[in-house]
Amino acid sequence: MNYFIVFALATATALAEDWPQFRGPGGEGHSTETHLPLEWSETKNIAWKTGIPGRGWSSPSVEKSKIWLTSEIDSGLHAISIDAKTGAVIKDVTVFPPTELGKQHAKNTHASPTPVIENGRVYVHFGSHGTAALTTDGEILWKAKMNYAPVHGTGGSPVLYKDLLIFSCDGSDVQFVVALDKNTGKVKWKTPRQTYMAFATPLIISVKGKDQLISPGAHRTVAYDPSNGKELWFVEYGDGFSNVPRPVYGHGLIFLSTGFNRADLLAVKPGGEVAWKYGRSVSLTPSFLIVGEELYMVSDNGIATCFEATTGKVHWQQRLSGTFSASPTFAEGRIYFQSEDGDTIVIAPGQVFKKLAENRIDGQTLASFAISDGQILLRTGTHLYAIRASTP
Repeated sequence: MNYFIVFALATATALAEDWPQFRGPGGEGHSTETHLPLEWSETKNIAWKTGIPGRGWSSPSVEKSKIWLTSEIDSGLHAISIDAKTGAVIKDVTVFPPTELGKQHAKNTHASPTPVIENGRVYVHFGSHGTAALTTDGEILWKAKMNYAPVHGTGGSPVLYKDLLIFSCDGSDVQFVVALDKNTGKVKWKTPRQTYMAFATPLIISVKGKDQLISPGAHRTVAYDPSNGKELWFVEYGDGFSNVPRPVYGHGLIFLSTGFNRADLLAVKPGGEVAWKYGRSVSLTPSFLIVGEELYMVSDNGIATCFEATTGKVHWQQRLSGTFSASPTFAEGRIYFQSEDGDTIVIAPGQVFKKLAENRIDGQTLASFAISDGQILLRTGTHLYAIRASTP
C-alpha cells in the first residue's frame, strides 16, 4: 500500500474523537467530528442498525471504536458492547442478577445512566441497584452498592475525576454525593445533603484554576470540592425538585434548571449569585447547550429558545414538532434536537432561527446522541443506529 495512503488512514484513525461519557468529551454536548450527515431516514445514511435487548435509556459511550451501553433485561442488569464499525455485539455482560427492581417513572428505566469509559475501563451505574467497573473485554473488576430509596428509578450518570468516580444519590429517604475509588470501588468520600429526589448528572468545572463539582439537587444546587466532597457554595431555588438537566458552564456562568413545579432557568456565577433567570417553557429533562455567544434550550413540550448567554436576552423562540427528553448536540456547525418520536430537527446556530433539516427514524428516542468516528449513534427503544454520510 502506498505510504501516503497508510499515513492518511492512520491519521484519520488517530483523529477520531471518542465519546466517553454522557454528552461527550466535555460533558456539554459538543463534538469536533466532521463529515456528519445533515439528513437521514430508515433508508438513507444508515451505516448499520443493531437490535438491543431489554429496556434502557443510557446513551452510548465510545472508546477506540467500542460502544458501551446498558440495558435492563429479564436476566438482570447488563452492560453491552458493540463494534462501532460493524454494529456487531461484542460483549453482553450480566453485571447484576435479576432482583426486585422497584417502581420507576413511565419514561424511565433501571438502565438510564450512561456509562463512563477511560483507558480501557468501563464504569456502569444502575443507581441504588449498584455500580461496577469492567474492562473493555467484559471482565468485572469490582461492584459497589449505595443504599437509598429512589422514587422514579435512577437517572443521573457518574463522572470521573482523577482517581474518583462520583455520582449523586438523591432518594426519598436520604440524599448524598459519593466518590468511589475508581480502582477498587471503595468509598473515598461521602457528603450528605438535605434536598429530595433528583436525577441530575454533575459537571466538573474549573474556576480560577480550581476544580468544582456542580451537583443539582432538589431545592438547591451545590458546588463541592471534587477531591474531598467539601461544600464550597450553593444556590437555592425553593420548591424545585426532580432535577434532570446536566448543568453547562460558559461565559463565567453556570446554567441550570430548578426542576419540577414551576421551573426557572438560572444563570449562576460561581459562588452562588444569580446573574439572570428566565421562567417560560424551561426544560425539565433536556440539558442546555452553549454555542458561541448563545445559550440554547428545548422544553419537554418542544419549545426551543435561543438566549444571549451573558444577559438572558431572548433572540428567538420556536415550537418544534414533538416532545423532548434527549439533550441537544452541537457538531459540524449544526445543532441537533432529538424528539421522543424519532424526529431530529437540525438548525443553524445563530440569533435567527433557521431549520436545515428534519429527519425521522422508527421508534421512541429518549436517549441523547453519541458522536464518534464520523457517525451519529442514536438509541431507540429497540435498536442502536449508526448514522453516517454516504460516500459520494
